[in-house]
Amino acid sequence: MKRNVSELLAPAAAVLLVALVVAAAAGAWPPFVAVESGSMEPTVERGDLVVVTSTERFPWGGLVGHAEPGAPTRLGGAGDVVVFNPPDAERRPILHRIAFPVSAGEDWTDRADPALLDGDCDAIEACPAPHDGYVTYGDANGEYDQSAGIAPVIREEWISAKALVSVPNLGWFRVGVDAAIARLGLFPTAVGVGGAAAIAGGFGAMLMGRMGRGRDGPR
Repeated sequence: MKRNVSELLAPAAAVLLVALVVAAAAGAWPPFVAVESGSMEPTVERGDLVVVTSTERFPWGGLVGHAEPGAPTRLGGAGDVVVFNPPDAERRPILHRIAFPVSAGEDWTDRADPALLDGDCDAIEACPAPHDGYVTYGDANGEYDQSAGIAPVIREEWISAKALVSVPNLGWFRVGVDAAIARLGLFPTAVGVGGAAAIAGGFGAMLMGRMGRGRDGPR
């Protein structure tokens, strides 16, 4: 019985260990973000899993916009891609690219790309900038977030992490779990996921056991 229990728990323990190691290296928890929209396509698509790090983590410290000289290449473009969540937002955290920093009271449209603006400063609620922060955008969107009304000027304290790399399609599990929690609740989802993990672990242990007995059999 003890052996069967340990074999069932081994896959979950291995996944947790990997997550803890990645979190320690990245300096952020959770160290992964599942992408739920297509606003960063084509480099990052819905269902991808993105590895994130603390905004100050060496050697990726600081926040750099795409318009700044020597901006690093992140996820298919120049500048940092960050996870932010304005306190008054009703949606989930957003994963978008930093365009450039702005100062309180600044008419930042003077430095903006006209193709990503819908009108001048007088027509944009987030202009002049109400506070210091960042102008952001999704690579696949046609406007800055602040021009389209998606988000206000992003304060630095609203940014929880920045993205390093993305892995195609590995985020679908997280997206599915979140959808199940929203539909069924946390406890039923936890029971279902735990049961599925136990069954998968038991099947894998049984398969490995049979393979081991086959290798030890008559020759």
